[in-house]
Amino acid sequence: MPKLSQLTRTSFLLAFFFTADKGLAFIKSILFNKIVGLEGMGIFGASNNIPDYLSALLSGGALGMAFIPVLREYLDRQGRSAAWDLFSRVINLAFLLTAAISALIIALAGPLVKYIIAPYFTPEKQALTASLMRLDLLAILLFSISGLVMSGLQANKHFLLPALAPIFYNLGQIFGVTVLTPSLGLHLGPLTLPAFGLGLYGMVYGVILGAAPHLLIRVPGLIHYGFRWQPVIGLKTPAVQRVLILLWPRVLTMASIQAYFVARDSLASRFGGTGVGALNLGWTIEQVPETVIGTAIAIALLPTLAEFITAGRIDAFRETVNRALRVMLALSLPAAVLLAVSIRPLVNGFFGYQADQLNLVTWCTWAFLFGLLGDAWLETAVRSFYANQDTRTPLVAAFIQALSFILLAWLFSSWIGLPGVPLAAAVTFTSQAIILLSLQDRKFPGLLKMDGTLLRAVLAALAGGLVACAGIRFLPLSPLFSALIALLGGAAVILPFIWKEVRLLLHL
Repeated sequence: MPKLSQLTRTSFLLAFFFTADKGLAFIKSILFNKIVGLEGMGIFGASNNIPDYLSALLSGGALGMAFIPVLREYLDRQGRSAAWDLFSRVINLAFLLTAAISALIIALAGPLVKYIIAPYFTPEKQALTASLMRLDLLAILLFSISGLVMSGLQANKHFLLPALAPIFYNLGQIFGVTVLTPSLGLHLGPLTLPAFGLGLYGMVYGVILGAAPHLLIRVPGLIHYGFRWQPVIGLKTPAVQRVLILLWPRVLTMASIQAYFVARDSLASRFGGTGVGALNLGWTIEQVPETVIGTAIAIALLPTLAEFITAGRIDAFRETVNRALRVMLALSLPAAVLLAVSIRPLVNGFFGYQADQLNLVTWCTWAFLFGLLGDAWLETAVRSFYANQDTRTPLVAAFIQALSFILLAWLFSSWIGLPGVPLAAAVTFTSQAIILLSLQDRKFPGLLKMDGTLLRAVLAALAGGLVACAGIRFLPLSPLFSALIALLGGAAVILPFIWKEVRLLLHL
């Protein structure tokens, strides 16, 4: 048995906990669907858009990725004391900014929902969405700290506690669905709202309860690495100014990325809450393989890639990125085909939708899966630029992607309906990933050299897809169990085709 590299062990660790997290998220979706239905899920998803936007800009999303390379450099060159001093200043600034912007959003929640988030919802549903949004912002204050704590631990190459945190967050939401929703729903919702509107408040309280352990589970890691909080900011401090210089392109990049989510749900609101719910469920399903294959590897890569660049180890940087891309290619194509083949009986078995809702979820999931490889590659592509402390190139790419998505989504949804929205996302995100990686390949020749991986991945996808189709069609079991067994059989068939890439994964 070959000894696993540190990156491989970290990737496996993250993949394990991300799988557990996605499993809990799937259970949460099933329970939530039983209580409020697909339309209620759509309203809840729309209410999260602006809070998620704020969280992505001012915590782990924007600030985190820009912060990790600088913090890693401080750890390597100036020691933990200087690094933690910088960390205190940045985390204090992020919390104060989040609190100020949250107060502004609370005041403007009504117009934001009416004109931007869900312009096609009925006035009653818009009022409910705005009310939920205001409540959800309480959780964002906790996330503004938690996201940066995650970055601080990852800069120290500690990944266990950050990976555990989302599991506790999902457990909080499951508690909200199963315990708070029925009891609190009888007292909190206005009587003029539909019944599912009452239950949604319990879900938001679950979000708030889940956000607390999301932060607290990470704090022992900070203590272990010697962090001591200080009530300082110091905007004129050279280190803080350097982070802010790197940060502003990342903030604008995340603004462009999150604009995609806002525009996506806004366009889907033309098809009602059911349309938004079907879109979000399809995205949730696609995110299971994307997170396990793309995010787990990319998160593990960033501190090491930044370390390679700091040390001038260009060959190691190029080879590590290349191996990661080849592994993602070999895993993503077969995973997309296997899920596409089995998604209809799986969704029908777990959720029991009527035919029209089942068709919406199936088509939206197919469209998202079309861009699975692009989504996975984009995770590494963006981080490869941040490792080089280049935050401006991803900004330009994300801005172009956001504009292209809005145009294509409007055109595609006008031609083929709701599935045109995720199809536009698949096209634009994949294009963005290919463009960014092509630029890196020019700077680091050989970074995109696939050495036959594409052919092996295509053959694996075809073989696995055929086996899965046969299992679903001919196994003398219920459609749900046939689909589950067909998935396992298809996964077993693909391994011999991509064994070379599996071995690469062991030596990232």
